[in-house]
Amino acid sequence: MPSLAHAAVRLAEPSGSGPTLGIPWEVWAITLGVIVGLFVLDLVVSSRNPHVIHFKEAAAWSVFYIAVAIVFGIVFGAWAGNPYGAEYFAGYIVEKTLSIDNLFVFVIIMSAFAVPEEHRRTLLTLGIALALVLRAIFIAIGATLLAYFAFMFLIFGLILIVTGIKLYQHRDQDPDVQDNALVRLTKRRIPVTEDYRDGHFFVRENGVRMATPLFIAFVAIASTDILFALDSIPAVYGVTDEPYIVFVANAFALLGLRALFFLVDGLLDRLVYLSTGLAFILVFIGFKLVLHWAHGIWPAVPEITIWLSLGVIAVVLTVTTVASLVAVRRNPGLRAHAGSITDNVVEHRGSSEG
Repeated sequence: MPSLAHAAVRLAEPSGSGPTLGIPWEVWAITLGVIVGLFVLDLVVSSRNPHVIHFKEAAAWSVFYIAVAIVFGIVFGAWAGNPYGAEYFAGYIVEKTLSIDNLFVFVIIMSAFAVPEEHRRTLLTLGIALALVLRAIFIAIGATLLAYFAFMFLIFGLILIVTGIKLYQHRDQDPDVQDNALVRLTKRRIPVTEDYRDGHFFVRENGVRMATPLFIAFVAIASTDILFALDSIPAVYGVTDEPYIVFVANAFALLGLRALFFLVDGLLDRLVYLSTGLAFILVFIGFKLVLHWAHGIWPAVPEITIWLSLGVIAVVLTVTTVASLVAVRRNPGLRAHAGSITDNVVEHRGSSEG
């Protein structure tokens, strides 16, 4: 049986996906080197001279990371050709949208745990790095499953449809991060200090090792990273079955998340229809995966092309953004919510419906 690494580079024939894009190991190595280098740069910058990030600095970093993602997409598209270039941009847009929703939860966590402004930068960078590692693991697992079990397209599709429906049902609510199972378990196992102790995760008092609230906030972020990784991998596999494209789309979407947090922290509340638009996108991609599975069994079943997918995603996001801004302009009291896929939610902060 082929190794997991082989399955992550090339999907096997049983999936019915046909010819795939062969990525040499040298390209993988260079790509990983560039991405790791960018994350290390972000980590070093965030750990040196902790301070409050202002709009101008956040905007500069956001433009930089978006430009890097676009340049990569153009170069990759010219090298790989169609439809791989379109698949990358579709995957990047999907993952960026999911990352913004993830960012919304980060905002809730930061507020719920009253994380000081000067420590949010480091916490975000660590949370994003963890998200990339988790998604890399799930990408390899997803590639292996799709390579040997064609029915996983159906399973992934159904997961996205159910997730989208649940997200729509709880679109005007926020997840209860304080009642997170992993957070509760951590608090039971480890004593926690009352203050942040200069940004340390752990301190020792009277011979007892204690966690700080910053570590508990990181645990909450880590648990949400796991949930979003479980959602994002099936979603991006709905627009491409190439593990390389899945990985780079995730990586570049996550790279700009730290700067984007500080850039849109005050704007997220205005995206009152973000959860609704994201729920529609998840359901749409879910149906695309189901049709892809059905096409492999009954060729007469039509498939949704990558260009149609890219168009639908772009239209939904444009309509969602414009409708949100119009609704808030008409009713400044409206506030957006991250949405939830479980019944474990906090009380409403105000309706997100206009």
